[in-house]
Amino acid sequence: MSTAVETTESVQVSRNQSRRRLHRHDSFFHDAEKVTYAERHGANDDWARTLSLAFQSIGIVYGDIGTSPLYVYSSTFTNGIKHKDDILGVLSLIIYSLILLPLLKYCFIVLLANDNGDGGTFALYSLISRYTKISLVPNQQAEDALASNGHLEGLTPELKRAHWLKQKLENGIVAKILLFTCTIFATSMVMGDGVLTPLISVISAVGGGLTEKVNLTTNQIDWISAAIFVILFSAQRFGTDKVGYSFAPIVSLYFLFIGGIGLYNLIHYDIGVLRAFNPKYIVDYFSRNGKQGWISLGGVLLCYTGTEAMFADLGHFSVRAVQIGFSCALFPAVSLAYIGQAAYLRKHPEDVAGTYYKSIPSPLYWPTFIVSVGAAIIASQAMISGAFAIISQSQTLGCFPRVKVLHTSKKYEGQVYIPEVNFALGLLCVILTFAYKDTTKIGNAYGIAVTMVMFVTTIFVALVMLLIWKISIFWIILFFTIFGAAELIFLSSALYKFKDGGYFPIAVAAVLMALMGIWHYVHVKRYWYELTHMVSNEKLEELTTRRIRGRIPGIGFLYTELVQGVPPIFAHLVEKVPYIHSVLVFVSVKTLPIPYVSSGERFIFRQAEPKEQRLFRCVARYGYNDQKEDANAFAASLIEQLKSFVHDESIFVQTTQSQQIINNENIRLRPGAKSAVHVEEKLDEQISEPQHIIQENQIYEQELTNGVVYLLGETEVRAERNSGIFKKIIVNYVYSFIKKNSRQGEKAFLIPRDQILKVGMIYEI
Repeated sequence: MSTAVETTESVQVSRNQSRRRLHRHDSFFHDAEKVTYAERHGANDDWARTLSLAFQSIGIVYGDIGTSPLYVYSSTFTNGIKHKDDILGVLSLIIYSLILLPLLKYCFIVLLANDNGDGGTFALYSLISRYTKISLVPNQQAEDALASNGHLEGLTPELKRAHWLKQKLENGIVAKILLFTCTIFATSMVMGDGVLTPLISVISAVGGGLTEKVNLTTNQIDWISAAIFVILFSAQRFGTDKVGYSFAPIVSLYFLFIGGIGLYNLIHYDIGVLRAFNPKYIVDYFSRNGKQGWISLGGVLLCYTGTEAMFADLGHFSVRAVQIGFSCALFPAVSLAYIGQAAYLRKHPEDVAGTYYKSIPSPLYWPTFIVSVGAAIIASQAMISGAFAIISQSQTLGCFPRVKVLHTSKKYEGQVYIPEVNFALGLLCVILTFAYKDTTKIGNAYGIAVTMVMFVTTIFVALVMLLIWKISIFWIILFFTIFGAAELIFLSSALYKFKDGGYFPIAVAAVLMALMGIWHYVHVKRYWYELTHMVSNEKLEELTTRRIRGRIPGIGFLYTELVQGVPPIFAHLVEKVPYIHSVLVFVSVKTLPIPYVSSGERFIFRQAEPKEQRLFRCVARYGYNDQKEDANAFAASLIEQLKSFVHDESIFVQTTQSQQIINNENIRLRPGAKSAVHVEEKLDEQISEPQHIIQENQIYEQELTNGVVYLLGETEVRAERNSGIFKKIIVNYVYSFIKKNSRQGEKAFLIPRDQILKVGMIYEI
């Protein structure tokens, strides 16, 4: 009897193992379950790699904030120094601004709010949108949530505050639009920074140095600066990796120069300026100067310009690398430079207009000038790289027209180059070099752009603290009060000089916001049009069984933005051409609000009914920093995973049928192992790979050999006839113009022109 029981148990165990092995996988869940977490670069870097990235970051991230000593004192004391203790007050403001905003806020708080290693406004927006449904296009469907990099943690009932805020954001369309508007506004400001940083850095370095020793006219300095910009933007094609290694030694040498000269000036002129570490001098400064002291904050804030680059360029490096670069290289060198200049000004207050160059000891003047010009050129790199990264993110999230994004490094995934954006930035720099004749006006514009972006970042990080980190409300209020208040005070001073050049970043932001807003508005409307007009299952069966007259050899990939079903353009195609390929796959290339999706999770499938028609729906998922394969590699990878999907589906069906037969026969086990073995053999026989699966795989291989045709919807979006005149202008003319002048779909998907079939259709939204 015991033998019979043991045998029965062994058969049951064997059966359970088989069931586990053949457990049903829904098509959208299949791939997600068998993939491990895809680590982002920088997550587990060793020290050698971290130090290498930290060295590169010196050349890419810190050139901007590092060259601020070129112009801060001259921009602050525009009317000269009225009282010698004002120097101590301004120095104290500079020191504590550097400690408060770049060091405490960014280096140790904001950098931690990264989106799997990526920083910037769009990274914060996409991070928040995964935890709350604030995106105007649905991004929290089941198939998206299972991507390992996009896994969402459920909110517990105890966290009422986070849950309450989550509901408010999800249920309020105004809140969603406001957050999106803040995102594209900050992105537009960063683009403005990408133009203003080269202007103020290069013109200050070249103009200040040559004016001091060589008698050059303003026009000659402008032409020299313009030539430098042409060389700088031409070098961007080589990539952040190579540019960073080339620039880092120059910036490191520059930091040694300004730090060493600052230490020399401190000892030689007035070591007493160290009293500025006492914040009492800030209070005294405002007491003496009143409104003029507040206005001068527009010059003081230039000491932290370039801080946002620490976050925007994070995808090029890692958190630890950026922290090391700031704490060990930039902060000590720049602090000594400001302290040394203050010590010099205590003895020579009349030289405030050219403090940087006049405070350099004579034997070191020309070496320092050459290194400073080199550092000023490099300073531009910080915001240029940041602009590339943010535009790349915004494009893949449907917020920017298609542009060509080139990944310039195989080792560091976030390093990209965008030719169109690079050309636009370079052209603007050259034009504005001749348009702006005064670096003070450039500084006014620059201060507004930088501080506005920083304040938007403060708002978004506070939301991250509330919704994702779920920390104490005390720390959130403290964070927002201290940093937000400081930024608003600086911003109010910068806006006071709006008419004196400060209008430029606002104008740039307005144009870019209009561009991004229109593009995203129509993108959302197109998505919802396809969603409401998708082909139903009944309509699909009618099309495949009654309308289609024959099948064409080969495989067809019909691209659609629709994830949930079959797009309306398929019905339009069948009505016009009643023939389809032997295997047809509806491909939705979807960018999730995460930086990367591992290759194992790339494709998920579902088979459309009736199954004998070989129609499949496929979602090809990418992160916003993933590099897309060429068409041949994409097709081969998709078909390989499709065969795996068909195999698993067929095995499941076969096993289910076999198990049902065994249960219906109601097999009875007798004492002894023979019957048990017989049952196991019969079960194994039923779950063995049937011949038709092999034949099916051969069919897919053969059809792949016959060729792949890519069917692209050439949709023309038009406003509905009863729409208002403003909507018709935006959709019918402005959007159409932008689309015609942006990169076309076949180029974005890297599809050979001889394999494309375009299907025209009009969408009325």
